[in-house]
Amino acid sequence: MKFASRTRQTPDLPGTSGTARVDRRARALLARLAPGDVAVIDLLDLDRATAQALVDSRVVAVLNASSMISGRYPNLGPQVLADAGVLMVDQLGPTLFTSVKDGEKVRVDGETVHAGEGRVLSGRLLGADRVRELTDDARSGLSHQLESFTHNSTEFLRREQDLLLHGQGVPVPRTKIADRPVVVVVPGRDYVEELAAVRRFVAEQRPVLVGVDRGADAIRSARLRPDIVVVSANAGDDELPEPKTLKSARDVILRVDRGANRNAGERFTKLGVTPLLFESTATTEDAALILADAQHASVIVGVGMHATLDEFLDRQRAGLASTYLTRLKVGPRLVDATAVPTLYSGRVRPRHLLAVVVAGAVALAAAIGTTPVGQEWADALTASSPTFSTSSRGCSSDLVPYPCRHPRGRLPGARHRRRARWGSAQRAGPRQ
Repeated sequence: MKFASRTRQTPDLPGTSGTARVDRRARALLARLAPGDVAVIDLLDLDRATAQALVDSRVVAVLNASSMISGRYPNLGPQVLADAGVLMVDQLGPTLFTSVKDGEKVRVDGETVHAGEGRVLSGRLLGADRVRELTDDARSGLSHQLESFTHNSTEFLRREQDLLLHGQGVPVPRTKIADRPVVVVVPGRDYVEELAAVRRFVAEQRPVLVGVDRGADAIRSARLRPDIVVVSANAGDDELPEPKTLKSARDVILRVDRGANRNAGERFTKLGVTPLLFESTATTEDAALILADAQHASVIVGVGMHATLDEFLDRQRAGLASTYLTRLKVGPRLVDATAVPTLYSGRVRPRHLLAVVVAGAVALAAAIGTTPVGQEWADALTASSPTFSTSSRGCSSDLVPYPCRHPRGRLPGARHRRRARWGSAQRAGPRQ
């Protein structure tokens, strides 16, 4: 007799497993991520925008060679990953990139990372409670960050005083901006949702649409056409809009650093696009705001821009001074997109007035037909109207024969009119 054999299954190893995707540049890594991957990065103080992009890629874990929260300021990226349930291990050191190969399977068990061929690394596990604790501690270091920021602002103002104070060096686009509203779309947090929220404002006010980097693609995705696209000469291919977006825009503004190579626009010329050069050390989005302000826009609506102090400092770049001073310059004109649905109720259209008139007429008719006063008013109106009196008795020869209505409700024809005139002549008698 042959007995059925049972296969003994190997129990699953503890932890979270996935395919490692390795790149020190977080933005370059985002384009290669797939659901279920493990992102391997080297980024000090993970910012919110990068963290949200990792969540949108549906990674299961993030391994960082540097510290997610260094304590310099309360950055917001780790909290985004914690809220999404993404496993985080940081402080793995530079050996992370020599121990973990791109495309191989890795397993994360607590603070331990198991790579291929028995390679094991240890780091710091960041859970939700630990992230909140470190973020609170980092707020104490915010004052030191602000001191450095103040110094950088002074240096930036010294370099760009002609641009900020006098508007020198701002290119003049073909698109007319003066006395028109402008909507600047920046690829920031919730910028797609914010653009959808101001769709009514865009449809009714017809503003100038300015797309910054990938923000121009968001405008096209919303079935709108960007009037102006502002890009940076230092941007990578993953940060630039699609060629179709660049070609669809009326103006393309290329921001270049001061003293940079004038041939920076060659890669755009190959696409059939001739950009206008904007020489400045300001960031790309700040260049877009300065452009709209210099051309005397009536109002500037910022989509995807950072508003709070924490988000302002959570930008992972040296352009904080640029943003700060630019906001001061365009302050009277700049409105955050999240405030537009509250402040703008829409334009009154003819159909709105027609609806009010129809509603009033219906209410008046109902009052006349259902109330005693309305009935008395209707009877008095009927009795005082000659048309109603003649139509109730028919066409009488003693009254004005024309115009009057036939007893059946029709206007008298020529035959009836001739009879009426003949009857009147007979009663009058022959002329003397």
